[in-house]
Amino acid sequence: MIKKDKRVDAYIANAADFAKPILTHLRALVHATCPDVEETIKWQHATFMHKGMLCGMAAFKAHCAVGFWKGKLIFGSTEKENEAMGQFGRITSLKDLPNDAVLIGYLKKAMALNESGTKTPRPTKAAVKKPLPMPDFFQEALRKNKKAGAAFDAFSPSHRREYVEWLTEAKREETRQKRLATTLQWLTEGKPRNWKYANC
Repeated sequence: MIKKDKRVDAYIANAADFAKPILTHLRALVHATCPDVEETIKWQHATFMHKGMLCGMAAFKAHCAVGFWKGKLIFGSTEKENEAMGQFGRITSLKDLPNDAVLIGYLKKAMALNESGTKTPRPTKAAVKKPLPMPDFFQEALRKNKKAGAAFDAFSPSHRREYVEWLTEAKREETRQKRLATTLQWLTEGKPRNWKYANC
């Protein structure tokens, strides 16, 4: 019997109209693939549990996002991660999702990782690095967005470095601007660059 959490019902009901079919479809696909999955709400988003965190889905004003908790082990790094939370970028319709067979394959990989107890590798500790020079465009953006600036200043040097490296590694101006927008959004929410992978 499918176990549904009323909070997830409410989450979908309160989502924007464009998001409802996306969230409903994803939810049904997760339950069909993993019948004993448990639903919950974590970080204010719908989350699916199977012997640990499996995946989650989120609805925002203009897009949805899907994230696999052990995405690094399933996908490696993807350019889509730079567009929005999760591994598939900004999802505005069902057409933006991989087809069901592909999604089911990802779900089965995520289930197998949890069932085997596989952990996401933690970064090895490196020697203490000197702070990177702050790019002018980033300084200016933080000056204009005081909440983001305060969050950035409150972070540890390693967390600040992660954002600076991510921004300065962008080869194209378009990519850099996308990363800057994401950075400011995450900073206003008090999130470090790699918040999605904390406590894996």
